[in-house]
Amino acid sequence: MEINQQRLVDEFLELVKIDSASKDERLMADALIAKMGALGFAVTEDDAGEKIGGTSGNVIGILEGQKEAPALLFCAHMDRVHPGLGIKPQLKDGVFTSDGTTILAADDVAGIVAILEAIRIIQEQRIPHGRLEILFTVAEEGGLFGAKSVDASQFQAKAGFFMDAGGPVGTIVTAAPAQKGLQVTIHGKASHAGVAPEEGISAILVAAEAITKMKLGRIDPETTSNIGVIKGGEATNIIPNKVELRGEARSLDNDKLDVQVNHMVEAINSTCHDHGAWADIQVDHSYSAFGLGEDDVAVKLALKAAQAIGLEPSLERTGGGSDANIINGYGIPSVVLGMGYTNVHTTSEAISVEQLVAAAKYVLSIITTS
Repeated sequence: MEINQQRLVDEFLELVKIDSASKDERLMADALIAKMGALGFAVTEDDAGEKIGGTSGNVIGILEGQKEAPALLFCAHMDRVHPGLGIKPQLKDGVFTSDGTTILAADDVAGIVAILEAIRIIQEQRIPHGRLEILFTVAEEGGLFGAKSVDASQFQAKAGFFMDAGGPVGTIVTAAPAQKGLQVTIHGKASHAGVAPEEGISAILVAAEAITKMKLGRIDPETTSNIGVIKGGEATNIIPNKVELRGEARSLDNDKLDVQVNHMVEAINSTCHDHGAWADIQVDHSYSAFGLGEDDVAVKLALKAAQAIGLEPSLERTGGGSDANIINGYGIPSVVLGMGYTNVHTTSEAISVEQLVAAAKYVLSIITTS
């Protein structure tokens, strides 16, 4: 069951050159619909694009099985972060990079091609398998919007595998945090900064003081928090009457998450009260946490498949969210698998041919050992 390395390399180079920004994945979706149709999948595109204002929906492929085995779901996302248009991939000494002006988009083209290559091997060698379900999502970056819009009732999978984690191939992410976002507008009072500063209430000053009261960064081993965006002010001679803040908190423990968010809200409200200002605060539930144990079917299969091809599996927890957070919430136990790429979301992003091949072998092993 050897992977066709040249075919895998060629397809990776082909797909990273297809522009596929979040909510504008039309060209990538068309390419994948054609490829999956040629592989014999029953392919559909859902209405996620309409729901989120995008150009494409999620691409879903179903391949019925020839043996009694648990149905499996494999997932990767079609979008990539900025700057991700006009990618010119380079391959030197067995390592893919961009030309340095864009990202590479190994996150998550590597996941896509690993899945497709494993399916080709299964079919070329007529290897019996159970039902296979493929989900290529839109708008994963920045919001998991495609996964949030998918109709999960069409899936029969007993385990899901998301090809979208950092770390070498063999890394198995079994837990990820919930996230809540904060959108805050602090309202002060405008006045002339040089003539009558005493008559104003600086929304910037209130925001700064509120932020200094917050516990931010690493709160504990399971919890993080951040204020990432501040917008406000019009001119140096005007006491600013409005400031907008955007922040977040994450935790593997839902109770800890609530405590942290409440702490941040209280810091804002109490500071506004002290200065005679007021705030509009919106707390959004971005996604739920998930945590699987070694007895869960997805973890057991990932461990067994890794050992079958000589990988040293490593069970990890992460501080980042992914489509797996959403799909776990739909009742499909799912893990996120390391892809071996490095420096993701930067123009230094890279992945080796060796790790790309290993990822495809891993998908193949999961299918054949199920």
